[in-house]
Amino acid sequence: MSASGPARASAARSTSDRRRSRLDESPAAGRSRPRRTTEETSAGGLVVRRENGTDAGALIGRLDRRGRLRWSLPKGHIESGETTEEAAIREVAEETGISGRITATLGSVEFTFVAGGRRVHKRVHHFLMEAVGGELSDADIEVTEVAWVPLSEVNERLAYAGERRLVSRAIELLGRSA
Repeated sequence: MSASGPARASAARSTSDRRRSRLDESPAAGRSRPRRTTEETSAGGLVVRRENGTDAGALIGRLDRRGRLRWSLPKGHIESGETTEEAAIREVAEETGISGRITATLGSVEFTFVAGGRRVHKRVHHFLMEAVGGELSDADIEVTEVAWVPLSEVNERLAYAGERRLVSRAIELLGRSA
């Protein structure tokens, strides 16, 4: 004999309530709960060299969680007692091997991501730099590849729209066609 009317609705609610209760206890349920947001600030930028009349920027490539190589501008955390500019110069040198001198502020990019079970709101300040020394190197453990990329091709290679916007600004500031 099948349940009808109010009895069926009650049985449906009861099954639904049991299902919801199991889901609330599952590890997946924790993902839907609000996470505390941590604020982080980093700095980096686009270091440029001119060789044979062509401007090129140093980009870094990192593997994402799916194993895809994602190209970006070098950047990293600001250490205690460091200015944003000092951090940018240090991070560019650590991740690319190139020493740079800041020539302009490009702006900042903000984004949010989840890591280690916490939500992170990150702001990255970017600067335009002139290469003044060093040799391109992927020695940094966080970097898979580094490359000098002609400025005319940088935006095609970059994985993130915010960084592409900043590179377009850098090209305008340089006053050269790329």
